[in-house]
Amino acid sequence: MPHRPRKPTMRDVSRLAGVSTMTVSRVFADPATVQADTRARVLAAVEQLGYVPDRVAGSLSSRRTHFIAAILPTLTNVNFADTAHALTEILRPADYQLLIGYSMYHMDEEERLIRAMLPRRPDAVVVASTVHTKAASQLLARSGVPVVEIWDTPAQPLDHAVGFSNYEIGRAAAHHLLALGHRRIGALGPGRDGEARDYRGEDRMKGFAAALREAGVADDLVLHHGEVPVSFEQGRQALVALLARAPDVEAVFAVSDITAWGALMECHRRAIRVPGDLSLMGFGDFDIGRQSVPALTTMGVDARAIGRRTGELLMRLLRGPSNPAAASERVDVGFRLIARETTAPARRRGRRSPPRA
Repeated sequence: MPHRPRKPTMRDVSRLAGVSTMTVSRVFADPATVQADTRARVLAAVEQLGYVPDRVAGSLSSRRTHFIAAILPTLTNVNFADTAHALTEILRPADYQLLIGYSMYHMDEEERLIRAMLPRRPDAVVVASTVHTKAASQLLARSGVPVVEIWDTPAQPLDHAVGFSNYEIGRAAAHHLLALGHRRIGALGPGRDGEARDYRGEDRMKGFAAALREAGVADDLVLHHGEVPVSFEQGRQALVALLARAPDVEAVFAVSDITAWGALMECHRRAIRVPGDLSLMGFGDFDIGRQSVPALTTMGVDARAIGRRTGELLMRLLRGPSNPAAASERVDVGFRLIARETTAPARRRGRRSPPRA
């Protein structure tokens, strides 16, 4: 039977690096407190010996597990993926890891994930939602760790928030179309009756409708149609429903670039010229909108900035004194109008061609 080599210990690392075992422990528990040259010697010894630290034992003594729980609506949305990547880039130098769960826009699933993650003692929780079940809100409030809600800036976050106002994005989109002279204006968003709900998207629709009313323009063409999460097909079907209700619609705001792209393809099929017959805009600044023909006008947000600012906020909170009652922070990363080729000033429109076979 072959001899199994002895598993290296923290004492072995300390001897090889010429430091105390306490210093080795600090390199893993809180690397920022160890001088760079000392940290480098310890890590070199770790690599040479093949030492694997016991994270469980370390967490029991330091009360730190060095992982952050993150709950996202989906992992297929590139903007959420970019946020997670940027957050990871900030956490990695401090030896924090991201544990990701996704809710698929179901509040009950979000609650289940919170119940599953909190017993594992995350050092903080990041959740891409500001609307939770009552039980989930109570669990997060009583967790004793920093909680950051992202992709929105609620007036009263559970703890901290990093994002922007979805409501104001909707208002800004409406102002753009109104400034172009459009008055028969619609919007496309997913339905609100299913178990899955996109509350951020609904806030964009609410802001859009409010801006129309303030301008004296009817909001009866703000349409909720299809399921969450949005898809190209949902966008296509939503535009079909809107055109059936209002064939004279002049301009449309879609709750997502994904919805907008599906609507744009339906316009191509029906020989509806964009923007000659119909101005169209979306939200999210997805690559598909930049590459579409014509290129899609959209409301853009910096998804990576949300991840970076969240990571920087967490590092300040986790490196500072333990104080669960620390004042809430709301970080607004802002948004911008990206005017491209799918919106144009209103003009008298000719009769639209029938759909192509």
